[in-house]
Amino acid sequence: MAPDQAGTGRLPAAFLTPGSSSFAEFLGDHSPELLPGRRTPPATALTTEAPHGTTIVALTFPGGVVMAGDRRATMGNYIAQRDIEKVFHADDFSCVGIAGAAGLAIEMVRLFQVELEHYEKIEGITLSLEGKANRLAMMIRGNLGMAMQGLAVVPLFAGYDEEETDPAGQGRIYSYDVTGGRYEEHKFHSVGSGSLFARGALKKLWREDFSQDDAVLCAVQSIYDAADEDSATGGPDLARKLYPVVAVVTQDGYRRLSDDEVGQFIQVVIDARMQHPGGPPAPLR
Repeated sequence: MAPDQAGTGRLPAAFLTPGSSSFAEFLGDHSPELLPGRRTPPATALTTEAPHGTTIVALTFPGGVVMAGDRRATMGNYIAQRDIEKVFHADDFSCVGIAGAAGLAIEMVRLFQVELEHYEKIEGITLSLEGKANRLAMMIRGNLGMAMQGLAVVPLFAGYDEEETDPAGQGRIYSYDVTGGRYEEHKFHSVGSGSLFARGALKKLWREDFSQDDAVLCAVQSIYDAADEDSATGGPDLARKLYPVVAVVTQDGYRRLSDDEVGQFIQVVIDARMQHPGGPPAPLR
């Protein structure tokens, strides 16, 4: 965006002209080169050179939703980072988890956060949960060129639906594909390289009558199972006290659990696995 050439300190006219409530559209009109998806894709696929993040899980419970992510980022067969954060606050009643090219994913999350805040400031109200999910889909669609070169971003979005009156439906989960396709998931979902194993654990353990603590423990169990089978998913690092990032969204808003809180759930899992390495059994009936 062209600076104020007069040196008056005033904002450029673009900032003062009424327009779209979408910050991404505003940026696309005035400084499109700043959007992640507008950059020139690399000439060759970058499947191992860029750090990638996995695994994210989300599950509902009466009155809200839990999202958790492991802390490992990989670059090919190397561990690029042991303490990366993959679960982020989107706004007061939603959260987003990232899988895929870590750098692009984190940049997209930051833009998404600004997008939601910008809309609220312009319109004076917050977007509906489904509207937030649609805005994120638009951003993912804009990254398609990069995705085709191996720099895909596949987030998981979840939140508390303030418009829903049934407690069983107030926690909602949305998944995406690299083209920006948006899908509402029910009960639970997982993305990332360890998602197959995490989803198997979720399918075994999830219950409709979960308390919040039950839901958090289920999420931690599923991350543990994913790390047990997938080398790109990091398990709890007791020596460094690196635990999964766990967030809860309810009518009280978004809250990230402290490391001490998550550590207590991790200890429950570790103690039980010492007796049953395969994890808690599910009833056959």
